Amino acid sequence: MELPRALWLPILHAVILRVRPARSAKAYRAVWAEDGSPLLSIARRQAAAVQTRLTERFVGPVKVALGMRYGNPSIPAALAELRQANARRILVFPLYPQYSGSTTASVFDAVTRELQRWRWLPELRFINQYHDEPAYIDAVAESIRAHWTTHGEPERLLFSFHGIPKDYFESGDPYFCHCQKTARLVTDRLGLPSDRWALTFQSRVGFKEWLKPYTDETLKAWGADGVRSVQVLSPGFSADCLETIEEIDEENRGYFLGAGGKEFSYIHCLNDRPDHLEMMAGLIERHSSGWAEVNRTAADAAALAARRERAVALGAAA
Repeated sequence: MELPRALWLPILHAVILRVRPARSAKAYRAVWAEDGSPLLSIARRQAAAVQTRLTERFVGPVKVALGMRYGNPSIPAALAELRQANARRILVFPLYPQYSGSTTASVFDAVTRELQRWRWLPELRFINQYHDEPAYIDAVAESIRAHWTTHGEPERLLFSFHGIPKDYFESGDPYFCHCQKTARLVTDRLGLPSDRWALTFQSRVGFKEWLKPYTDETLKAWGADGVRSVQVLSPGFSADCLETIEEIDEENRGYFLGAGGKEFSYIHCLNDRPDHLEMMAGLIERHSSGWAEVNRTAADAAALAARRERAVALGAAA
């Protein structure tokens, strides 16, 4: 929240912490699975699969660590895992396709805040966004086609992105434009005419005006206007979570059907689809270009092993 601390703390303690915890707990109970949070279980599968792909692509050792911006394993815990693995070059990959100061930049803040505690800093690179990455666009489009194969094509396709306050956009945040470009590129891939799809924003809180149009209001209006079938996807999320499963597939389904709509279908996030995992690995490989430690040859690896032996002989930890 981009408010002075003196204004933010009273709102946090007087309003949010009195209302949100019970409401959130009820929502989380609705999506909880046997292995816990869908977001965490999917993210773990993503990390393991990307680790496998990178190990196959790089000659040198590569360590993938999972860190959650809000929750556990935390970003400090993930960085500690990398430090334990003696990582000297760290590529940070926030799984937010569209850049926003409230998401991607907050990851940068959390990472650099933790690194201020380190004596020996690693080289650091950062993937800022991938909203128009061709492999990402292809994966989203293919996930829609796969859904259509089973459920048929709807009258309307709705792209629902997480919202941000409107004044963030007016202050220069590119998020709104990134969302628009993602949806345009995907619908171009699908050959979908403009009258069969729309873009909206969900998950608004507080009293500020957020980016419009709003997802809930749009679905209510479509149902009342006689739109019979709708399919909704949330391509701003890399994995299904509370905001997609409970908010879209349950709450907003109810809004559309309650307003007169007949068929509502949710298209899952890319999660651990193979094309999504390949996109991640490819993007990581490209952003790691030039780092000899991960792109070295077998001969380079042998030279590094010899260096390690000399360091141990001089007293370094084995």
